[in-house]
Amino acid sequence: MANESTTSQRAYRAPCPGCGAPVEFRSAQSTHAVCGFCQSTVARSGEVLSRIGKMAELFEDHSPLQLFTSGQFNKRNFTLIGRLQYKSDAGSWAEWNAWFDDGQSGWLAEDNGAYVMSFPMEGQPAIPGVEQLAIGASVQIGGQPFSLVSKQQAMLISAQGELPKLPPLGQPFLVMELRGADKVISMDMGGDQPVYTQGSSVLLDDLNLKGLKAESVKDEKARQFNCPHCGAPVTVALLTSKSVSCGSCNSVIDLSQGIGGELKSAIQDEPINPLIALGTVGRLQGVDWQVVGFQHRMGVEPGDDEHFGWSEYLLYNQKRGFAFLVDSEEGWSMVRPTTGAPTMARSDAKSAKYLGTEYKLKYSYTAETNYVCGEFYWLVERGQTTQNRDFAAGKRLLSLEQTGSELVWSSGDQVASDLVAKAFGLDDKKDLLKRGDAAPFSAAPSVGIGTIIVVLILLVLLSSMLARCSSCDPKVENCSTSRSSGGSFGGFSGGGGHK
Repeated sequence: MANESTTSQRAYRAPCPGCGAPVEFRSAQSTHAVCGFCQSTVARSGEVLSRIGKMAELFEDHSPLQLFTSGQFNKRNFTLIGRLQYKSDAGSWAEWNAWFDDGQSGWLAEDNGAYVMSFPMEGQPAIPGVEQLAIGASVQIGGQPFSLVSKQQAMLISAQGELPKLPPLGQPFLVMELRGADKVISMDMGGDQPVYTQGSSVLLDDLNLKGLKAESVKDEKARQFNCPHCGAPVTVALLTSKSVSCGSCNSVIDLSQGIGGELKSAIQDEPINPLIALGTVGRLQGVDWQVVGFQHRMGVEPGDDEHFGWSEYLLYNQKRGFAFLVDSEEGWSMVRPTTGAPTMARSDAKSAKYLGTEYKLKYSYTAETNYVCGEFYWLVERGQTTQNRDFAAGKRLLSLEQTGSELVWSSGDQVASDLVAKAFGLDDKKDLLKRGDAAPFSAAPSVGIGTIIVVLILLVLLSSMLARCSSCDPKVENCSTSRSSGGSFGGFSGGGGHK
């Protein structure tokens, strides 16, 4: 039985071939649906429905989104009518089928609290040898520069609702992602020809959403297990976490195979106590953030055997996703992975431009994680390394971290230590949180010759002291040596590359 909808589109409803429950197609572009009663996968050909299998159960990601959530994008109304859930080695993400009132379909991609609204590209751009491109490679599409930031194998793990496409369940396929200044191009390489979609970052608050889940907090009892190393109980607060530390023995536990899978742990015998306790909630930049993870990292510049260190707090907000509060010798900073990819100078890579601002390269180094605690949405472990570059423009910060399969840009701002103390209710720790809170990196105050002489004398004395004492205890300090910067401006997103 066909029904007229409120727009020019025709909605079609028919009994499910598997159980007889009603299955409705609102969009003329939808070719598949998953029955909400028996999980049958239903294919539509005209007005004939056929059952082609059964879909796996949804992975409960406790998203605030759900079927039939409605909203607005660029003054156009849409409704979420379907969902695809994907998984890769780096993590999982979802793509929601957004059906617009004018008949167009788009995709609202959701990855660790980051959101991108995208649409099929008109005409497939010709990129010679696209599958052979290396991470960081630059290409021109539509006269605009894009960088390859992610290249990984993914697979469909479940689906829900009404869908214009349905990849084979559980079969790996290559997913590549290109980023421009403010655009994301995703390439699905699973078919005979690549399928391209292009989109941009959005905030849930800007979509005027209605019909969100009233509660997206998980049942903690369903996510408790015994530490595989010491047997102590461990509770996972975020369902998307891929790593968690044991509060009793400090072991880092791999959750990438799920709690029902084999749990692997790595011993950490030198615990570091974060200055801001895990679980603490603070309000920064108008958003309430909870501290869910902490890592201490060490860095070394090429040709230099002196190491420097810094700390990163992983922050979480249900609607904003994840951010990093970075504690370095140079001060505190608040950064988030970017959706767009800055453009680096091709000649010497000593500058980068992002959203109209030019940033100057400050440091280039190898970063290594040497201690973690709490939960992380990527698989974190001691000894994990990345190649980093830090850029600055006044108090604006830009960071690039790269591995073999992913390139992650982060951007943010310096934050005064007093604001950090106030945000997290740590006025009694103001002295411990105090950092340089220095002037902007690109604007140092002028100094006289007398000051320069004094500084040179102090540097000579400091070098002498360092020569006699090179030990470092990261449990009580950042382990910085002669380098003035405290380290990275941003954290490795590890798995957030799809956004």
